[in-house]
Amino acid sequence: MLRKIARTLLLLITIIVFVFALLSASESYGGGFWGIIKNAPNALPWILLFAMNYLVWKKELIGGVVLTLFGLFITYLFNFSGPNFWWSTFIMTSSITLLGVILIYLHYEKRNN
Repeated sequence: MLRKIARTLLLLITIIVFVFALLSASESYGGGFWGIIKNAPNALPWILLFAMNYLVWKKELIGGVVLTLFGLFITYLFNFSGPNFWWSTFIMTSSITLLGVILIYLHYEKRNN
């Protein structure tokens, strides 16, 4: 049950972040469909998080380790490497790290049973 919740929550976070990255600056390109298309390169790095979702579903331990390291990296990058700190960003990036740790734990729990 916890495994399904963790995977679903990770997918939900991935979709929200990807859509936000896709739409966030599209107004500066004129908005509408073409604004989204012109802003699409802004969302390309977040396709990596979709790939991590796939890895988590196929290889839970490796995916959990990669996800934890990615989460730690983006937590530092988005919250502590610049002049801005927002609680919403900190919670989102920390939750990715926490989901990675949960998936590692679930892998070992499954292996021990």
